[in-house]
Amino acid sequence: MWRLRGSPLVDATAPGPLTGRTVAVKDLYAVAGFAVGAGIPAYAADQRPATKHAHAVARLLASGTRITGIAHTDEFAYSLTGSNGRYGMPVNPAAPESVPGGSTSGPAVAVARGEVDIGLGTDTAGSIRVPAAYQGLWGIRTTHGRICTSGLLPLAQSFDTVGWVTADGEMLAAVADCLLGTDTATSKGFVVDHELCGYADPGIAAAVRSMAGRFGAEPVHLRLRDEWIAAFRVVQAYEAWANHGQWITGHPGALEPDIAQRFAFAATVTAEQAAAARAELASAAVRIRAVLGDRVLVVPAAATPPPPRTAGPGIRESTRARTVRLTCLASIAGLPAVTLPLERDEGGPSGVCLVGAPGTDRSLIRLAVSNAAVPAEGLPHSEDPV
Repeated sequence: MWRLRGSPLVDATAPGPLTGRTVAVKDLYAVAGFAVGAGIPAYAADQRPATKHAHAVARLLASGTRITGIAHTDEFAYSLTGSNGRYGMPVNPAAPESVPGGSTSGPAVAVARGEVDIGLGTDTAGSIRVPAAYQGLWGIRTTHGRICTSGLLPLAQSFDTVGWVTADGEMLAAVADCLLGTDTATSKGFVVDHELCGYADPGIAAAVRSMAGRFGAEPVHLRLRDEWIAAFRVVQAYEAWANHGQWITGHPGALEPDIAQRFAFAATVTAEQAAAARAELASAAVRIRAVLGDRVLVVPAAATPPPPRTAGPGIRESTRARTVRLTCLASIAGLPAVTLPLERDEGGPSGVCLVGAPGTDRSLIRLAVSNAAVPAEGLPHSEDPV
C-alpha cells in the first residue's frame, strides 16, 4: 500500500478547514523532497526529488491536512485492477480475496483501512471510480481541467483529472470545498440509460435502475457506440506513449505483462490515427453533453464486483473492457462523476456513479450526499446553486 510513510511524511503548511485530517497521496503527484515513482521501482530510481509540491498537494497542505505517505499506484496508472508487478497488490479491506481496483489502489486502500481520511488520486478512465466501487468508498472524478494538474505525472492529458476518495460523502464534500471554487452550473434532475446499465452484471444493473427509479430519473438513450470506445483507447494510448514511451524503450522488462502489452499497442498508434480518433471523440462529447444537459446520469460505477485476486489476465482484461464502457462517457466528455456505495450483495462491493454537467462538481456531491440514504418511497432533494 505505501511506498513512503511518515508521522507525518509532510506536515500541514497552515491551519485550515481540514486541520487534523490525513492524506495518502497517489505516487503520481510531486511531493517536495521525494521522487515520483509511478508504481515502478526502476522509474523511481531514475527520478530526482521534487523541488515543490504538485498544485493539488499544496492546496491540501494549505487547508490543514498532513500527508501520511505516498501510496502505490498501478504502473504508470495504466490499469483498473490495482495490481503491481514489483510492489504487489494491496489487499482490499472490503473484500480481501478480491482485487482493490486501480489505479488509485494505494490511496483507496489506505482510506478503506482507516489509516487516512483522504486518498488523493487521479482518474483517466475510471481510476477513482473503480477502486471506490470495489471498496465501498466515496470518490469523485472532477470536471476535466477544473483543478490544475501542475506537478502531476500524466498518463493521457486529454482525460487525466484530479480526484479523491473518502469513507463518506461529508468528507468528500469537505475536500471539494478546499480544492474547488464556486460551481459554474447546477445539477437539476436525473436521467438513466437502461441500455447502458445493461453492460453491468444483472444485480448491479438492477440496483442502479432501482435507485434511478427512486430518484424519478427520466430515460435517455446515449447510444454508446463501439467507435467511441475504440477512439478513446487510441487517444489514451497515443498520449501514454508520448509521455512514457522513451523511458519504456530504454528499460525493457520494467513493466508487468498486462501493462507492457498495453504500451506495446500504444507504440503502434500513429499521429494520423490519433487525429481521427480525437475527431470521433469531439463528436461524441457534443452528443453526451447535449443528451444530459444539466441533468445527472445515474450509471453503474463498475460493470462487476471486484474480480478475485487470482483471476487470470483474460478475466482482468474482459472485466476492464466492460467497465470502461461505463466509465468512458465522463472521460470523453470531461464531466464530473461522483461514486457512492451500493448495498453490498453476495457478489461483493459495488457502486453507483452520478455523472453531472461540467462545473457542477460541488453541487453533484451535495446531491449524492442528500439522496444517498433516501428511503425507497422518498423523493430526491432539490439542489440550490453553489
